[in-house]
Amino acid sequence: NEAAAATLPPETISIASIVGFPLPEEEPRLVKLADNVYGYEEIRQPGFTTVSLVVIGTKGVLIADGQGSTQATQTMLDKIKTVTSQPLRWYVVGSDHGDHTAGNSVLPPGLTYVVHPFSKSKLQGEGAQATAMSGDAETIDVGGMSVVVRFLGRAHTGGDLVVELPRQKILFMSEVYLNRVFPAMRSAYPSEWVATVDKALALPVTHFIPGHGFIETPTVSREELVAFRGALVAVIAEVKRLHAQGLS
Repeated sequence: NEAAAATLPPETISIASIVGFPLPEEEPRLVKLADNVYGYEEIRQPGFTTVSLVVIGTKGVLIADGQGSTQATQTMLDKIKTVTSQPLRWYVVGSDHGDHTAGNSVLPPGLTYVVHPFSKSKLQGEGAQATAMSGDAETIDVGGMSVVVRFLGRAHTGGDLVVELPRQKILFMSEVYLNRVFPAMRSAYPSEWVATVDKALALPVTHFIPGHGFIETPTVSREELVAFRGALVAVIAEVKRLHAQGLS
């Protein structure tokens, strides 16, 4: 609360300081993950980011997840234009929650939406007319590289999609992975979430990109994903313990 925060040194108040991760000098920012592959970080409150994936092919640009407002999404589109003149052609809905989709109205017309059937029913506007995935994986040739959109199981939203770049061994996990962030479960499928993370860890991937939290180095990204799995297990165990005591 405010009274407690007032007694703390200023540097301990931000989330980034608490987790020991210094704030980057530039935000929002594109983080180069590989040739023609970027993560996009936008801070929407001190130390807390919403992350998108940007893949640039010779046929066009694919993004996975938007941002939480039209202004934030437009800023992301403007940033993308600083690294490519290719048009935006594909949009993967990793999470249907508003902090990833509320800015969709500024996306260009004619996009190909890739969305899970569960999420399709929750989207409005352009996304609602999108054709839902018919299976658990869909491969997109963006020109010069392949992008594999996967449904590994329900996690934070129920329609959770992840995006794998096999050649680069990168996996964008959207809200399946909340890096150094408490595992929010207001709309989640907790035990299935753990199994979904296990499937992600079993993929031939070296760099795991979160939907929230700063982008880590490849080695640390796996370590933090394992730690996040542990947090999921701990929360589930504690809720079960309290429920066994007769609490609601």
